[in-house]
Amino acid sequence: MSGSFAAFFILSLLTIGGAVFMISFTRVVHMVISLGVTFLSIAGLFILLEAEFVAVSQVLVYSGAISILMLFGIMLTKHDAIEDGGSRGVNRIVGFLIVAVFFAICFWAIQRTTWPGPAPISQPDVSNAKQIGMEVFTKYVIPFELVSVLLLVALVGAIIMAKKEGDNE
Repeated sequence: MSGSFAAFFILSLLTIGGAVFMISFTRVVHMVISLGVTFLSIAGLFILLEAEFVAVSQVLVYSGAISILMLFGIMLTKHDAIEDGGSRGVNRIVGFLIVAVFFAICFWAIQRTTWPGPAPISQPDVSNAKQIGMEVFTKYVIPFELVSVLLLVALVGAIIMAKKEGDNE
């Protein structure tokens, strides 16, 4: 068992565990913290894939997003979480069984699949960030600019909507 396999196994468990806890917790703060664990674990998986730039981007973008999500989640929700005991236990058992069957099918399919070998690296002397930059600004310039315009329009729309709400009060 190699170190990279052990790291992959641990990060995979953290990713899946964080996602499962995120949907099963009832308090917003716990949900956001488990979402943060999931995103950090995914960044670790990117590092194992030697995509350091994507991993750093994941941490920078989603750490900011998670802090904002936590602020809005705490401000906009009720904090007196009342547990309803009715059919919640039955739903958990059925949900667990569905997830277990899905996991077994996926595990069986992954074990039966023959995977091709790794692709050869075309430019070993070029860094990962430089390769991403070359791809984005040569092949994908138009989609990149369209996304930036879309984000700008969303920002302006949010400001206009917030100003209209503030004027009504």
